[in-house]
Parts: sequence; C-alpha cells; structure tokens
Amino acid sequence: MSNFKFKLESGIYLKLVVLDISIEGRTTVARSSKKGPYIDEKRVKKVQKQKTAGVKEPIKTWARASQIPPEFVGHTLLVHNGRNFISVLITETMVGHRLGEFAPTRLFRAHGRVVAREMSKT
Repeated sequence: MSNFKFKLESGIYLKLVVLDISIEGRTTVARSSKKGPYIDEKRVKKVQKQKTAGVKEPIKTWARASQIPPEFVGHTLLVHNGRNFISVLITETMVGHRLGEFAPTRLFRAHGRVVAREMSKT
C-alpha cells in the first residue's frame, strides 16, 4: 500500500491511498531486500554439479516458488504442476521469474460455444 499526499491550488491537501494489487486480486508484498531472492539451494547445487561434469540431464523439482538465477540458463528443469512434471528449458529471458510461471496448473479447454441461431420471418 502506498500513500501519496498532494497539495491542491486551493491549499487543501489530498491524501491518496493506492493498494498494490496483483492480477489474482491479492495484495502483493515484496520479499525483504536483506533476505535476497528465494532460490532453492538444492537445485543450485545440482546445476553446478552438472556443469562440472558437463552433463545436462533434466532436474525434477517441486519448488515452484523458487526464482531462476543466471546459473540455470541452458539447463532443463522438470517443474511439477500438481499432477505431472512439465519440461522447462531455461533461457536468459526467464532469469528473475519463478519456476511455477512456466508450468501452468490449470488446463484451459474452451469458452462456451456459440450456437448458430436460425432467423425466421414472422
């Protein structure tokens, strides 16, 4: 939540309160800067182990909330979506995003179908 205070020409102060609301409608709270980004340490160790061995096998993970560090670029992660694992190849544009953003949990089938209506003369 952000507070702004404006002074109008008439000398009256106007207080404006802005809520930070995400797409889902929940208020967003940033992670503390002194903590740093949440990155799953086990995944970082596995990626570094693969880099030293020169192997790029898919790594399974359930840590959807983990952010993608630059070390993950070029590796494939299997992100769990609640039912099965979705293969995600990490690119440079994904750095800083969450793993769960690339493994959707809901399957969109279709909106309601439009039924053809017959026009009859009366």
